[in-house]
Amino acid sequence: MTLPPNVYDAEPIPASAREEIERLLQTGDLFRYTAAENAPVTLLEQEFAAMLGTKYALAVSSCSAALFLSIKALGLPRDARILLPGFTFAAVPSSVVHADCVPVLCEVGDNYRINIADFEARLNDNISAVIISHMRGHTSDMDAIMALCDARDIPVIEDAAHSLGTTWHGKNIGTLGRVGCFSFQSYKLVNSGEGGIMVTDDADLVARAVIMSGAYEHTWQKHKAPEGDNTGDLAAAFARWQNKLPLYNLRLSNMSAAIIRPQLNEVPRRVRDGRANHDYVAGLLNASMWLQVPEKLAPEVRAPDSIQFNTVGMNDDQIKAFAAAAQERGVKVQVFGQSTDNARAFWNWQFMPEMPELPNTRAMLMRACDVRLPARLKTPELNLIADALTGAAEDVMGPIKAYGT
Repeated sequence: MTLPPNVYDAEPIPASAREEIERLLQTGDLFRYTAAENAPVTLLEQEFAAMLGTKYALAVSSCSAALFLSIKALGLPRDARILLPGFTFAAVPSSVVHADCVPVLCEVGDNYRINIADFEARLNDNISAVIISHMRGHTSDMDAIMALCDARDIPVIEDAAHSLGTTWHGKNIGTLGRVGCFSFQSYKLVNSGEGGIMVTDDADLVARAVIMSGAYEHTWQKHKAPEGDNTGDLAAAFARWQNKLPLYNLRLSNMSAAIIRPQLNEVPRRVRDGRANHDYVAGLLNASMWLQVPEKLAPEVRAPDSIQFNTVGMNDDQIKAFAAAAQERGVKVQVFGQSTDNARAFWNWQFMPEMPELPNTRAMLMRACDVRLPARLKTPELNLIADALTGAAEDVMGPIKAYGT
């Protein structure tokens, strides 16, 4: 029997990182502000901003930290209401609570994207800001979302933890709103174990975030405007906020940056291979009458490293039996709403000050399945995964009968 592939190991860190890692080990120079200039974290910020096409980037300890700092940098009052989708990871509403604000959830449809009608209705409920989680890399209708928010002068933060390399009308996800936040956690496209980064074109916002991230005294002077930008906006913003903001110490270390930087060159290849793998398996799953992978929206070009699909015609017991049958075949299936204490099921977020019903999102989560699908997998491994999933569905629901039999 052929064993299913290991979908949990990340790709090796590029060999080009080793020289810089060895230098850091020899010098012990792990703090981002020790070097007079060109510390690994500083270089990472410059390279990442250039890759995304933004003016500024700030590398921090996690994507959650980036979301928290983005909210704080907007200068929202305590108990400001922030709208976000009901399908996201618990860290996202947690970042809102951490920032002394109130998370407000909206409905998400069977395609894992924001229900625009419900979003618009809740947007009028005294909302001060919006976080759009491109959960598992699924992009909601950003044209409609940005139009609705711009008309009300409501700032948009993009949680792009799963969406590095995804584009919308050819523009990088994470650059559509006021600020975009990305993750370098182990299961993301770029891996440093932990870490995150935020990007923006707003000098005042990034200056506030830099100081609050832990740029004490005048270490913010080591954060420079991009080459050719002679406006002085960033320097003026730093001077304006000196000593006026709390320090949360959410910095990224030089060691993490040294691990991340050589992986940036791998992003195009990982995006290409991840998309090809996803689309290949999606075609095989959609051939089953019991499984359905939702279509992407037309302006979206995705960069997936996992696959999500809905069960069709199964009740709760059959869905659980399907997941168990897939496990027997060697493929782990996470059914978001069926997994005990799942951090992506909103009803488990008992820290929420307000808990809406969200019946459509709940129904979707009870049948939405998640399987890791790393870009490094090859066709035979993809076939094994797809065969395990479609075979598990037939184990539970019975084989598909040919017409006339």
